[in-house]
Amino acid sequence: MLGWKTKAAELGNAGEAGGALGAEAMRQMLAGGDARLSVPERRDRERTRYRTIWISDVHLGTRGCNADMLIDFLDSTDSERMYLVGDIIDGWRLRKSWYWPPKHNDVVWRLLKRAKRGTEVVFIPGNHDEAFRQFVGLSFGGIAIKRTAVHETADGRRLLICHGDEFDAVVLYARWLALLGDAAYISMMKLNWLVNQVRQRFGLPYWSLSKHAKHKVKNAVEFIGRFEEAVAKAARVRGLDGVVCGHIHTAETREIDGVTYYNDGDWVEGCNALVEHFDGRMEILNWAEIMAERDRPVPLVRAEAA
Repeated sequence: MLGWKTKAAELGNAGEAGGALGAEAMRQMLAGGDARLSVPERRDRERTRYRTIWISDVHLGTRGCNADMLIDFLDSTDSERMYLVGDIIDGWRLRKSWYWPPKHNDVVWRLLKRAKRGTEVVFIPGNHDEAFRQFVGLSFGGIAIKRTAVHETADGRRLLICHGDEFDAVVLYARWLALLGDAAYISMMKLNWLVNQVRQRFGLPYWSLSKHAKHKVKNAVEFIGRFEEAVAKAARVRGLDGVVCGHIHTAETREIDGVTYYNDGDWVEGCNALVEHFDGRMEILNWAEIMAERDRPVPLVRAEAA
């Protein structure tokens, strides 16, 4: 097996613009060492340990990525296994313009550090980082790249792990429409950022404008429902008990015709992760809410006068 740096060089010569940009991001994240981190790793915080963690749709390389919250999450949790369920790096946006702030390096450094510490890390590329699909079967820095995976929970259930874009008709058959939708989505993310800058100044917690809009628009709700049913069917025909995916930025757990559908959300709008406890119980974490609760000032209790 060739070394990690050699593989990164191969990525740079892949011939596809997204692959070259992804390689540049990977070369930057090779610069290990705490001294190079813009946000030093928190070692004074007790980490909550899980059997398995799933995250997806981080979209490193875009201004919409909530790197601060993800860094906080990674410094607050640990697990035996971790699945990166696609769209970790946004090659679509990086093709158009290079955006890679130091905090995005910090995120990837933490992911590599987990693999180095012994966490089994699996990366399943999505449509936004599809350039990495040509390297399925290889391992980079201890992170295995797979097209799909099957995970067995502590209580014996078998779950299909996939990004989910393969069940999105727009991505499959109307790529131009997907790119147009991506441009509109980026515009909404900019508005979302402005809204939350104002909310932050008034001491209000993070709130997702686009998530709110999706739940209000009938067509979006119908699309999400059809998508969930298609993904659940794929697990059912394989004889599996459930499926974990990302792609649509909507964290969810539901039963569909005998199959348990899990979506681990995203780190642009909802800031969610899916976790498996050591007894096999699954839970969706909303990290914005967890941070707000954890960091809420403890009210002072005045001692009553004697």
